[in-house]
Amino acid sequence: MDRESVLELIRKHLVDELEVDGASISETTRFKEDLEADSLDLYTLVQELEDSYGVRMADDQAAKILTVGQAIDFVLAAGAAGAA
Repeated sequence: MDRESVLELIRKHLVDELEVDGASISETTRFKEDLEADSLDLYTLVQELEDSYGVRMADDQAAKILTVGQAIDFVLAAGAAGAA
């Protein structure tokens, strides 16, 4: 699992769920402000990340993730911790 593959999975998910242009999604993209994602959209993204990468994200952790880059950081950190 690397940064680019996690970004691509998140990008694909957001394009499918929110019907946005994938080219507009970068690590600095904010879920609520830039993509107008609501809490259900974010919940489904968390589920996708948990299912795809075997990570677990508590509600309080998810609430702190505001950008695509922060989501990638969480997945990579949680994945590394889970592998250790």
